[in-house]
Amino acid sequence: MFSLGSASRSKLVGVHPDLVRVVERAIQLTPIDFKVTCGTRTVAEQRILVKEKKSKTMNSRHIPGADGLGKAIDFVALVSGQVSWKQADYVTIAEAFFKAATELGVAIRWGGSWSTSTAGWQANSFFDGPHVELLASAYP
Repeated sequence: MFSLGSASRSKLVGVHPDLVRVVERAIQLTPIDFKVTCGTRTVAEQRILVKEKKSKTMNSRHIPGADGLGKAIDFVALVSGQVSWKQADYVTIAEAFFKAATELGVAIRWGGSWSTSTAGWQANSFFDGPHVELLASAYP
């Protein structure tokens, strides 16, 4: 079983507490370690990511909403202590996120399928496997 390190915890500052709870539970459930690489972003940071084509939208859930909280996180898979970019690793971790969210009654969406499950991720034209966000309809 894995646990969040201090670097991951620092990235969760300003993130909605329900998503933090999902992250904390997912790390306990996943067979593949991960670390959180991004929680909240400023509008200026998001603008740079869009310009660099690392993001496709200025309507990012990382940018704190009216409640002052970010509603998205990014993470990287860690296999034997090294960052992995294998899609299958992100699917496995996403399954732990969905299991955690179900246990906790929190509605999430995963960037690998842009839906509320891992189903259909292979057909997705924009695979953002390292991204999890609170579902906007439940967390405006």
